[in-house]
Amino acid sequence: MNGQPSPQSSTGSSDREFGQRLGLTGLFMALFFVAIVFKLLSIQVISVRKYKAMASRQYESVVTENARRGRIYDRNGRQLAESIESISFYADPQHVKNPQELATRFATRFGRNRLTYLRLLQSKKRFVWLERNVPVATASDLMGLKMPGLRFQREQQRYYLNIASQIIGFTDRDNQGISGLERQLNADLKGRDGTTIFQRSATGERYPAPDADQIPPLSGSDVELTIDSDIQGIVEDEIIRAVMNFKAKAAAGIVMDVRTGEILAMANYPGFDMNQRANVTSQDTRNRSVTDMFEPGSTFKVVMASAATESLHYTSQTMVDGHNGVVQLYDRRIVDHDPMGRITFQEAIMHSSNVVAALTAMKVGPETYYRYAHDLGFGQKTGVGLIGESRGILKEIKDWDRTTLPWMGYGYQIMATPLQILQAYATIANDGVRMRPYVIRRIVDREGQPVRENKPVKVVQAVKPETARYMAREYFSAVVEKGTGTSAAVAGIQVAGKTGTAQKYTGGYKGQHAYLSTFVGFFPVSSPQYAAIVVVDEPQTAYYAAAVAAPVFSRICGRSVACSREMQQRLAMRSTEKSNLERIATVAVPELKGLTGREAERLLKWNGLGVEFAGNPDELVLQQSVEAGSKVQSKQVVRLTLAQRPH
Repeated sequence: MNGQPSPQSSTGSSDREFGQRLGLTGLFMALFFVAIVFKLLSIQVISVRKYKAMASRQYESVVTENARRGRIYDRNGRQLAESIESISFYADPQHVKNPQELATRFATRFGRNRLTYLRLLQSKKRFVWLERNVPVATASDLMGLKMPGLRFQREQQRYYLNIASQIIGFTDRDNQGISGLERQLNADLKGRDGTTIFQRSATGERYPAPDADQIPPLSGSDVELTIDSDIQGIVEDEIIRAVMNFKAKAAAGIVMDVRTGEILAMANYPGFDMNQRANVTSQDTRNRSVTDMFEPGSTFKVVMASAATESLHYTSQTMVDGHNGVVQLYDRRIVDHDPMGRITFQEAIMHSSNVVAALTAMKVGPETYYRYAHDLGFGQKTGVGLIGESRGILKEIKDWDRTTLPWMGYGYQIMATPLQILQAYATIANDGVRMRPYVIRRIVDREGQPVRENKPVKVVQAVKPETARYMAREYFSAVVEKGTGTSAAVAGIQVAGKTGTAQKYTGGYKGQHAYLSTFVGFFPVSSPQYAAIVVVDEPQTAYYAAAVAAPVFSRICGRSVACSREMQQRLAMRSTEKSNLERIATVAVPELKGLTGREAERLLKWNGLGVEFAGNPDELVLQQSVEAGSKVQSKQVVRLTLAQRPH
């Protein structure tokens, strides 16, 4: 029996092994239980949002309802920009039963490759756009399709009256501003989009989730401009005519209220069609009136005349020497277009003597001359509130050389924008007070309550009131009455102003033949109310401002007074030209098919046309009696045939 284990020791060993195995099993079960509890805690507590979102994606979808974008109005309450309804189609590829048929229908309707739609419909995604911002007229038959997985939503599409394109700008396909005030004021205009959460039943049908927070859309704020759409249209028409007549490169025109600084019109050429902007370039959208700088030439003599009148005590009858039209300064010569000898200071301004301007500026001195240039608004932004505005260039005195002052006397070695030049003359017209120009009158919320509002702001008293009135009466009215600006005269209104024919620097002046023709002025001289400027860039068939810009100024001011009741009331005058203009005025009929009768009526009223309905005005326009694009007389009635809206 020696060396053999006893029965008792064998039993004890087995019990220990069994206990160890039982302990390990219990430990494993405990760990397994802890893992299950931890996983449940992770799902139900720690990562609850993640798993809720995963579950929601299986049976919920979120549809965005675009907010109505704010409208843009002119000073008289006329709508310049409005959002109208368009249709966007989308699909859930997993619920589309017959992608081949659906792709064929869309390819037929929109003229695109069938495979384009088929690839979208075979996507693994749960949401794909098929078409965006489709006119209701084009989308109407597809809106009635009852095909599983296909849906549409009504969106907003921007429509413009098609004036002041560089000021207003435009939006992209998502109704976001990308140019002009549409971009600058996008936060105010866009509002807040709403969201609706839908749940999906087992059959794929959608219904609004009963326990979800549905967010309604919040309309954007409306914007009221200082622009008068009638005057804006006149300025655009006249500068286009000038470009065509003189084969010019570009042109700009601005009309301003000298008492308040309000901009009544600001037009630029080239422009673009705001409702057909597929090929619009950055050059088209550039607001040249505030972005483009140039040497202003003789229009800058307003600085010289102001400084001479106040610091040198010149009067209209002060005798000055024109040196027979030629003067040698350092290694350069200044030459007048007509030789003049001993003349009055008034005659020097009337006939735009560069020789007298240069010599007078030198007598004034650099510090005084710089102060007047600065106070009249040069070398600094006007504060008009438009993106892209340039400061111009007015060099600090320390950066001047010996030729700077005499050359600045007649408008060279200085860079200015059209608005800066206009602002200087408006300052003279306003008893020497420089006002801040502005184009945004106010922004109002959806309740009609002002959010922000601009008021007239006095910037500085640039010259004394008596000096300003004297200059208007004795210098600049003489330019129009018997000087270089006679072609700027307006029948029945006394006009003051100045011509400017500036040679452009294109790598050098000698031998170059590129010019800027400018006329800037204000009226009436006895109590100035309005100022305007016309700039024609590189005219080819003529270049003197007297022949190019001044007649355009005359037509703009004459037509503006004729059509504007506000101008007529402030000027206390009546004009027979208004009735003549109304008689010959024509407008283009817009495309109305597919809009509701109410929307079409609004667009027709925008364009000064009447409307007659054949059917329910809440239904869609099927036909219009006058073809889109046709030119008709103002107030003509367009008959609309309406059809039932598809659901």
